[in-house]
Amino acid sequence: MEWSLERMREWVAGGMQSVRECESSALGTALCLALLFIWYCYRVGCEHTAPSLRGAFSPEPRGGAVPGGVLSSDLSARVGSSKLLQVSGVGGSSASEEELNGFAYCQSPECFRCTKPGEGLNQRLYHSLQEYAKRYTWAGMGRVHKGVREQGRYLLCNRPSIQKPEVFFLPDLPSAPFFSREAQKHDVELLERSFPALLAEFESVYRSSRTSSSLPLGWKANSTPRGQWWTFYLVNQGTPMVLNARRCPRTWRVLGQLRTFIANNVFGNACFSVLSPGAVITEHYGPTNVRLRCHLGLKVPSGCELVVGGEPQCWSEGSCLLFDDSFLHTAFHDGSSEDGPRVVFMVDLWHPNVAAAERQALDYIFTPGR
Repeated sequence: MEWSLERMREWVAGGMQSVRECESSALGTALCLALLFIWYCYRVGCEHTAPSLRGAFSPEPRGGAVPGGVLSSDLSARVGSSKLLQVSGVGGSSASEEELNGFAYCQSPECFRCTKPGEGLNQRLYHSLQEYAKRYTWAGMGRVHKGVREQGRYLLCNRPSIQKPEVFFLPDLPSAPFFSREAQKHDVELLERSFPALLAEFESVYRSSRTSSSLPLGWKANSTPRGQWWTFYLVNQGTPMVLNARRCPRTWRVLGQLRTFIANNVFGNACFSVLSPGAVITEHYGPTNVRLRCHLGLKVPSGCELVVGGEPQCWSEGSCLLFDDSFLHTAFHDGSSEDGPRVVFMVDLWHPNVAAAERQALDYIFTPGR
């Protein structure tokens, strides 16, 4: 074989051309894979669209939800209707016998708050889980599957218990009546930094409510054995309360910045909660153990107390209390009328030990209106 400079140049040129062709082929393959992945994400998003407080709302209308963004300009013409019956009396005097903490049973088979535990609910939950797994994956669904399968054992047991969620129990979650602020440090610190803004917006909506003798627009009166308990919801069972949110834009923005707010299923709520002097909230259980209820103290007179699982705690202004409301709990205000009401901002956050895959599945299973 003859070695020459020309032959070497030909070999080098041929080798470089081959490398360029390989690079182009690899780049083309990577581009195709990226396009396929984007298309898959788009299809998944179209099939299962859920509202998020971190952006505009864009789901189909359902039971009070409003498409297009809660604070957008077209809200005034698109107010949803609530499935819950509002109590007409401020002090609970006109509440019917079927009311539980101010919400009348709406008799709707779609309402999880009003659904009694039983085989019908268990079948619905299992069907929804199977539908989710077929559409997405069974990976990470061990505890959710176990919880759905054994709901009857958890919920239908009539023996007294200090913890007894009324709708859904996720097994093997660490449980305690109260949790350290470190459990959801980011969101607790954000809420506490936002204390002045939340207090100012509460005072604005509360001041306007005192000018009316009847129950003001946007407020709910909850039945209590004694005293008055009012709530002003921004999110109720995962459904945005549009007109209320428009009256509290800064509070709404704070909700959108929370990392663990339960925004997309029926276990998520956010509201101002007002307890009058002398009021007592009847002992009750929350619907699930997958959430932690957070109370930010806005106005806390002396003589106010929250008791969860037999453990008493006192609120303090500008600070958060985290507790698991699937434990038996109550609250009372033993102060005098001169002390004024006890006021907290209440928001539901994910339990820190519920994994991301489980949260996604629970959002699907317990989507409002499902």
